[in-house]
Amino acid sequence: MATFSKSQAPRFSVEVYQNAYLPEGGREVNAIVTVTSTGGGTTGGMPIPSRLTGVRDSRGSSPDAAVVIMVDCSGSMDYPPTKMRNARDATAAAIDTVRDGVAFAVVAGTHKAVEVFPGDGQLATADPETRALAKDALRTLSAGGGTAIGTWLMLADRLLASADVAIRHGIVLTDGRNEHEEPEDLRAALDACAGRFTCDARGVGTDWEVKEVTGIASALLGTADIVADPAELSGDFTRMMETAMGKEVADVALRLWTPMGAEVAFVKQVAPTVEDLTARRVEAGARAGDYPTGSWGDESRDYHVCVRVPAAEVGREMLAARASLVLPQQDGGPAAPLAQGLVRAVWTDDMVASTAMNRQVAHYTGQAELAQAIQQGMDARKSGDIEGATAKLGRAVQLAGASGNEDTAKLLAKVVDVVDAATGTVRLKAKVAEADEMTLETRSTKTVRVKK
Repeated sequence: MATFSKSQAPRFSVEVYQNAYLPEGGREVNAIVTVTSTGGGTTGGMPIPSRLTGVRDSRGSSPDAAVVIMVDCSGSMDYPPTKMRNARDATAAAIDTVRDGVAFAVVAGTHKAVEVFPGDGQLATADPETRALAKDALRTLSAGGGTAIGTWLMLADRLLASADVAIRHGIVLTDGRNEHEEPEDLRAALDACAGRFTCDARGVGTDWEVKEVTGIASALLGTADIVADPAELSGDFTRMMETAMGKEVADVALRLWTPMGAEVAFVKQVAPTVEDLTARRVEAGARAGDYPTGSWGDESRDYHVCVRVPAAEVGREMLAARASLVLPQQDGGPAAPLAQGLVRAVWTDDMVASTAMNRQVAHYTGQAELAQAIQQGMDARKSGDIEGATAKLGRAVQLAGASGNEDTAKLLAKVVDVVDAATGTVRLKAKVAEADEMTLETRSTKTVRVKK
């Protein structure tokens, strides 16, 4: 194995897109903060924390990581019987994707959580031998019992906590509703695990609850999706694990500093998915707060930041906010800055300048509205509110078309008959496949980026 130098550590960059001009007395400043992480290269002059150095295996990944795969083994996994077999095959495919040196474990989840491999309350270290033993252990997986996902997450947390690693990740597969624990028990488990590891969640088939699966991914800064056909699980699990193995840096926070008199109104991740981070702020000194972003590999994400500033006269200019990427130090020392960008406010009497909306801000405002319209429309449809559902889903069709979100437009077309996309004129379909309905709900927060 070879070490990699500090110059090979991931590099972060921050770009700010905004219209800085406000009318006299204007107070609200909106900006899109684009954060990009690329492997290798330099850090643009920013100091690299010691946590970004480590050892890479022969396949190029840092082994400073641990992952726990949680497989639903409740009784419903036997209907049809091929579902359990597909789940075993998918878990085996994920294990094959775990890189040498990464710590890992497999948990069987029912109304309780049982460690299937390695089975000693610890994590195994991935190599050809342990991967083979783990796949052998999967043969013991069988369907029976209930579903209590909170217990699965708590066992995963205990296992992951036993590893002295930077990247901690979980994968949850479920095919049913969380019926064998109270909703507050799952909520408590998510609260306990938040910030300790990230987690992707998948629902297989169509008998699970969308809000439970998406809630897990949201709380633990992971991804959520539906795998309607169990035969597609192996491919999905392989892609998930490949992404997890590509993560290089954990616990990165978006830090917003605002001057005296200014305050952050909201912070939302808006690409690749919509996720409101406002309530997750952690105070980070005078007039600064950290918003969690989770783990990073080679990728780029966009954040919508809204800041309220003190009203000012024409001609005044101020720094409305400083957006920084920071990495908290394990020894409790000052957070290490990785990159930063500035959000400005300039007061003008030029009405054209002050009323123009920045292209990126306009686009992502529409994408956030699109996600909300889909969710509200589907809720209205379920409750029998035909008029409300038609209005909301019609607006979603209009927004999807205007923003070029073709994937979402295709999903909407399976739920409504589109009469005129430009005006959002639609009719609800009389019959909709359950898988199509759940796919639209699960993927409603996925966005498209601004076209260059």
